[in-house]
Amino acid sequence: MPNYWVVGASWGGVDHQDQSFIEKGIWMLGWEEGKQPSRASKMKSGDRIAIKRMKGRKTGIRIFHLGIIKGVILETSKVICTVDWVATDLGRDIAESRGCFQSIHGPFEHDAWVQEIFCL
Repeated sequence: MPNYWVVGASWGGVDHQDQSFIEKGIWMLGWEEGKQPSRASKMKSGDRIAIKRMKGRKTGIRIFHLGIIKGVILETSKVICTVDWVATDLGRDIAESRGCFQSIHGPFEHDAWVQEIFCL
């Protein structure tokens, strides 16, 4: 059973990388040394991934791209996932954010909220 990940693609909150990620077939997370997100080490092939953007702290998220993780490279200061992007440029509004305001959230198990994000 796959896990579900909701991730960001903006560096510094303003430099959107999602189109580059789509073109390259990847998603990448970088961080300052010593602050590795433990969640990223749980990502695996077959998991589902959705790139989101915040609509505001209290107003939900917008889902732009959906994919299936093909592989994961864990390095000292970044995680690189190879991704088969299966749906792009969606602009899907999700009213409930579940606190997904940082770069990586999950793993989520399948429920109605995940279905709303990941349905094709």
